[in-house]
Amino acid sequence: MSTSDDNPLSYQQAERDTVYRVMAERRDMRHFTGGVVDEAILKKLLGAAHLAPSVGFMQPWRFIRICKPELRENIYHLVQDERIKTAQAINKREDEFMRLKVEGIRDCAELLVVCLMDDRDKHIFGRRTLPEMDLASASCAIQNLWLAARAEGLGMGWVSLFDPLALQNLLNMPSGSRVIAVLCLGPVKAFYPRPMLETEAWDTRRNLDELIMHDGWQDQ
Repeated sequence: MSTSDDNPLSYQQAERDTVYRVMAERRDMRHFTGGVVDEAILKKLLGAAHLAPSVGFMQPWRFIRICKPELRENIYHLVQDERIKTAQAINKREDEFMRLKVEGIRDCAELLVVCLMDDRDKHIFGRRTLPEMDLASASCAIQNLWLAARAEGLGMGWVSLFDPLALQNLLNMPSGSRVIAVLCLGPVKAFYPRPMLETEAWDTRRNLDELIMHDGWQDQ
């Protein structure tokens, strides 16, 4: 039986273990300890994001670093407004949802907004029938950043509770661009031993075997 050790293109076992470990220990963090992220480390993390694959090599991601305290506070209030509306939409779990900590905007060292560039329609390669592949590509960049941050011992949380048009106007984004994420990044006291929403009994991770089908769709 062939193994990875027999494959000359594979990494050494210890290196492979580290790759799987960082994926297993990545967490969507909401609790931060303030502090700072070294400029060289931040550039390195954004460089890791920029190594992500993109359909048609369009590289649709754009990163806005939020440096002004008043702008950070405005984003915080946009998130709080949507948090209340989301809780109301959830209905039966409204009170439970409102008890959850869903962001760390005021506490994180760095706040980044991830956007899709404008004028994306000119990129046809790989998007003619699946135009959402620009979003898929940018999501790969975010995941790269997330894993690199974990490897550097920094926490990161993806916030999606906001009115995108309101945030786009706040950031003076051009017509045709699209905001997709607010990222909280910085030092943390500790990483959650399990995903926080699992710890809080919001939901549980599915069994992988339940999500794999063969040769077509099968009802679960």
